Amino acid sequence: MMQTSIHHLRNRAFISKDKLGLLHKTFQVSKRPQYSQERAQGNIVLVEGVRIPFLLSGTDYSKLMSYDLARESLIGLIKKTNLPVDVVDYIVYGTVIQEVKTSNIAREAALAAGIPEQTPAHTVTMACISSIQSITSAIGMISAGACDVAIAGGAESMSDVPIRLSRKMREIMLKMNKAKTFSQKLQLVSGIRPNHLAPELPSIAEFSSGETMGKSADRLAAAFKVTREEQDEYALRSHTLANEAREKGYFTDIVPVSLPDGSKTVKEDNGIRVSTMYKLSQLNPAFVKPHGTITPGNSSFLTDGASACLITTEEKAKELGLTPKAYLRQFVYVAQDPHNQLLLGPAYAIPLVLEKAGLEVRDIDVWEIHEAFAGQILANLKALDSDWFAQNYMCQDTKAGGPDMEKLNTWGGSLSIGHPFGATGVRLLSHAANRLIREDGKLAVISACAAGGQGAGMVVERHPNGKPD
Repeated sequence: MMQTSIHHLRNRAFISKDKLGLLHKTFQVSKRPQYSQERAQGNIVLVEGVRIPFLLSGTDYSKLMSYDLARESLIGLIKKTNLPVDVVDYIVYGTVIQEVKTSNIAREAALAAGIPEQTPAHTVTMACISSIQSITSAIGMISAGACDVAIAGGAESMSDVPIRLSRKMREIMLKMNKAKTFSQKLQLVSGIRPNHLAPELPSIAEFSSGETMGKSADRLAAAFKVTREEQDEYALRSHTLANEAREKGYFTDIVPVSLPDGSKTVKEDNGIRVSTMYKLSQLNPAFVKPHGTITPGNSSFLTDGASACLITTEEKAKELGLTPKAYLRQFVYVAQDPHNQLLLGPAYAIPLVLEKAGLEVRDIDVWEIHEAFAGQILANLKALDSDWFAQNYMCQDTKAGGPDMEKLNTWGGSLSIGHPFGATGVRLLSHAANRLIREDGKLAVISACAAGGQGAGMVVERHPNGKPD
């Protein structure tokens, strides 16, 4: 059945034969020595990772801006680590839907959180892997000797997305701002038509193809023959495991947020819903109607939230009296066809980062893979477990293999915890490090797909001194 699925997938024109040679050059990975702690970048460590509770958009964070959320995550990290703010050399934050007023959200949030004004900060954006990019940007700066102590994070508010006037209306308003006389302004106003007043609403769609991510996920699930039942089962698993982890007190990365109006203190995620297979089966397709398999029940939901983590060298952590949780080892970024392979980032990134680190699937104790849709993550797992996919798209002799489900997202994932686009990467890293400590594991892999047909993967190693929160 799997072989049929993969052939069906290729028949959907994943990639033309004339591109296979280029693909081979792109993904050919030289053999590396066996995994070792000694890396070119030295022992860069994760000291701590936090996040404010992830909330459904339109709920308790609805009156806040993204920068407010980022500020709270920074404050929470500083309090949890007892870190003197003047030792922070640099701050990097990721975000996706940017507010024009705070285009460099990292800098604005840092100033609002009490970070010294002499501390530089910049913002990155790479769709759903934006805060993975912020983490690796910090790693790169530390490796290059540009700084010793960095904070990486991400933030997103889906409750406060910018809605623009039409382009024609924007043109008229800009011209009116430059008009010198009343008659010039009146002439411009007379040119306004009713259709100019229609707002441009944001859409979670690919600029290059115009296709929504949900529709792409539906096609991907169909190509890999991931059934509606499998997707609903996986979604139920995610919510059930997240609920169990919450009840057991495993979400120690959460820092509470007191709302500015004093109405309440938010202490936990509010998107976790343990349903039943029957209720999930009754939901209608959300994107491809009437026969699609992606529904609101097996998709991640629009989420508000922010996260932050402290990254430094092992030597500097010791100097500051900080106990690291994990070493940050190898990482890779990948990109592929944004139309037919939009959400296959982990299927490409995981084999590459494992080979780069001299590891195999069986060496990994903890897996944290982003769940954009149940159909998306299941399709990636099938691709990882396919020799045909490995040979034709990864230029590898054999498949990497799929993760043991007993090691995958055992505290739930984006389907249940939520997915603030810019903040999820740090959440993946924090959960991976905390799970390694709690489960007495050694190695973890985090991975995620992203809009634009991109993806990322990272190997994380437990620090010997790491302790449960």
